[in-house]
Amino acid sequence: MAEPREESEPLLSRTRGGSARHFPAGVPSCHSVQVGPGAVARRDLCLDQAAVFIEDAIQYRSINHRVDARSLWLYRWYYSSTSQWILSFTTFLILALAFIETPSSLTSTSDVRYRPAPWEPPCGLTEGVEALCLLVFAADVSVKSYLVGWAQFRKNPWLLAYLVVLLVSLLDWTVSLSLICQEPVRVRRLLRPFFLMQSSSMMKKTLKCIRWSLPEMASVGLLLAAHLGLFTVLAMLLLPCEKRCHVRSQDDRRDRQRLTYFRNLPEALTSLLVLLTTANSPDVMIPAYSKNRLYAIFFIAFTLIGSLFLMNLLTAVIYNQFRGYLMKSLQTSLLRRCLGIRAAYKVLSSMTAEGEAHPEGVGVKPQDFLQVLQKVQLDRDHKQAIAEKLRSRSGDLLSADKFQKLFDEFDRRVIKEHPPRPEYQSPFLQSAQFLFGHHYFDYLGNLMALGNLVTICVFLVLDADVLPEDRDDFVLGILNCVFILYYLLEMLLKVFALGLRRYLVSSSNVFDGLLTAVLLVLEISTLAVHRFPHPGWKPEALGLLSLWDMTRLVNVFIAFRFLRIIPSMELMAVVASTILDLIKNMRAFGGILVGVYYIFAIIGIILFRGVIVPPGNSSLAPDNGSAPCGSFEQLEYWTNNFDDFAAALVTLWDVMVVNNWQVFLDAFRRYAGPWSKIYFVLWWLVSSVIWVNLLLALILENFLHKWDRRSHLQSLTGDLEATSEVTVELLFRDVLEEPTEEELTEKLSHHPHLQLCR
Repeated sequence: MAEPREESEPLLSRTRGGSARHFPAGVPSCHSVQVGPGAVARRDLCLDQAAVFIEDAIQYRSINHRVDARSLWLYRWYYSSTSQWILSFTTFLILALAFIETPSSLTSTSDVRYRPAPWEPPCGLTEGVEALCLLVFAADVSVKSYLVGWAQFRKNPWLLAYLVVLLVSLLDWTVSLSLICQEPVRVRRLLRPFFLMQSSSMMKKTLKCIRWSLPEMASVGLLLAAHLGLFTVLAMLLLPCEKRCHVRSQDDRRDRQRLTYFRNLPEALTSLLVLLTTANSPDVMIPAYSKNRLYAIFFIAFTLIGSLFLMNLLTAVIYNQFRGYLMKSLQTSLLRRCLGIRAAYKVLSSMTAEGEAHPEGVGVKPQDFLQVLQKVQLDRDHKQAIAEKLRSRSGDLLSADKFQKLFDEFDRRVIKEHPPRPEYQSPFLQSAQFLFGHHYFDYLGNLMALGNLVTICVFLVLDADVLPEDRDDFVLGILNCVFILYYLLEMLLKVFALGLRRYLVSSSNVFDGLLTAVLLVLEISTLAVHRFPHPGWKPEALGLLSLWDMTRLVNVFIAFRFLRIIPSMELMAVVASTILDLIKNMRAFGGILVGVYYIFAIIGIILFRGVIVPPGNSSLAPDNGSAPCGSFEQLEYWTNNFDDFAAALVTLWDVMVVNNWQVFLDAFRRYAGPWSKIYFVLWWLVSSVIWVNLLLALILENFLHKWDRRSHLQSLTGDLEATSEVTVELLFRDVLEEPTEEELTEKLSHHPHLQLCR
């Protein structure tokens, strides 16, 4: 099973080909634990090594790191939750500095017409926080370099880049202090997303897959560019000619509108590029179409070929190629897991006890494995599941195959046993318990929630044109009281039927209970302030909130409570679980998007800060009344600018959505120059074309996997609760190739820091 060399060089790796027979001086081994003064220490070392290898397998980490006692302590401390939380918080902190640094985003609005002068931090404040962050990152790279060894550190491109980014950032930080924070450009701000990227192996895999997919994307992109260029030339040949033929007609106004989109080659290219995203359709077609209906053929053909065929073909290529390259990367993750498990097996199988030697490869003692399992950083439920699976197996020693199968429990959602229902002696109470514990009682609750939401919608429609002070909320207030009392009664009856502990096991019940408690508190507060509903009940302003405000707040929580129906509807439940899985596994894709947003926002600030000026301050900024219809000024897009980091992020988001993005192209062309189009087109390609299509690929894979797995489990067992949590690694697990025994043995034989009997 061959793999690319890039994938065989993980973050904490040694180059292949090095022999495990060449050990650094003083690195202990545990393959010959015997009776003696050091026997206990060597046994503990073996157990620690096995525990760390298992943790590496769980987290898909490389096992090629130092394994002596001191290094193992440092390694486990580095990957502890506290240490990783410190690194994550430091990364967040250094990225968040962009909101406070000059130009500061600490204003209530980004509208250039009304924005006050922002508070600017004194020189040295943000620089001091940044220095602390850089020191943490310096410690991080130092620990990594020690754990992998300096020789391998020099061969790892990510770690080398980490060191270079730190050095450049420190140099630029020194320049800032030397110039008293008056430097025109801070280069280190562009490098900050690297700290986020290097913290996740999945982000690095995703970036590598995007890089490998670029040639295939470029092939379709060139075809798309040829299509765009051909139709641009055709537009210049057809539309201006029509203008010249009718220059003396009475329809000069429509001709001038036509020249707005096709007056020269760059404008024609921009208009058709925007039309490719359908953002200016049918505006760009109407002037020519109003002159001659045959021009519709040109625009329909362009949209049909470009938007409906080539753009969707690009989506298919990105989906297919990225999926293929991602699978190659995930193949390495599977190899890392298998290597970690096999390394733990080799270490444990090489142990001896009380001077009694066992031939290596015979197996692992269950008591040794259980002792290691207690050392592993794993939640208690999974530990119990693995221990129970171990006890269910017969035999004294665990073979390599049995040892491997024990770890299948890592990827399963542990199903906790529900607490027993309370037992009642009275036949009446038993009947009531059966009635209120039945799932039909849940259906009744869903029906009541739907009825409550419908009543709210009816009153919103009826009171749409009535001022708040003129509304009579008597009927709605009574209905809300009735429904909230029913929700309270339903909760109490469920607690009676299921018992408090069993009731709290279900997340749906906890959701219902919390919202019911909140609604009850709000309703009691409303009654305490505004009394019981009665005819002529007016929303007088008493206390902190008026009656209408409190009613709206109650209705908001009632609308949220309606979400309880999701688990009851099968297809909706599958879609909702797919969304939840995506949220859990969006760190890699979301992190890359954050990094791209960050870089483009900083570049936008450098290029376009201050170019958008309020009306009256420049001839380029006419008043709204004199501005052309649909222009930046007429639409009052003054909040979309690059004068600070927060405003830049919102502007980039508006462009990524591509609705009316031609307005931004035109405005920044006038305010900054025609070269600004390059920036916005690049942003459209990166965000809207590449990243959105990658997200679409992930959504499709996740949903199809969930749907197929659901159908398969239903056909076999009818049990939907036995499904595994879908991670990116597990998403493709069924199609990945398990590493062979020879490959695992060869990899372990070249481990740079571990000595095993061979």
